[in-house]
Amino acid sequence: MKTLTKSLIIAFLFTSLTVSFAVTNASQPKPTGKVQSYQSSLYTDTEGKIRVAVDKLVGGIVEVRLVNSTGKEFFVQRVGRRQRIARIKMAIDALPDGAYQVVVTDGFDTKVNNLVLTTQPPAVTGRLIALN
Repeated sequence: MKTLTKSLIIAFLFTSLTVSFAVTNASQPKPTGKVQSYQSSLYTDTEGKIRVAVDKLVGGIVEVRLVNSTGKEFFVQRVGRRQRIARIKMAIDALPDGAYQVVVTDGFDTKVNNLVLTTQPPAVTGRLIALN
């Protein structure tokens, strides 16, 4: 009878310790991975320029680059450690036709937006009149 009582007490203690450990760990929030240090958006305006909006945490550096398909950089701007908000305007009217990428990075997370520039040939809107 003493053996059965001791076994039941030990089993009860292990069960209560395990349940209390599981309950305390379940109440603590779990980390959700890496915290994103910046947000960015890219759009064109009515003047045909590209605008990049960057909102970031203080302390990090974010770099905005415009590169072509061969890797040549046409535009580079860094958003400094103390700056939280940056609104960047890129004039692309002087760039030759081709494929470009707007790269926004903080060194850990990189966002790449593809951009294709093409020039439309002028359309001839004249009339042809023939007389006999």
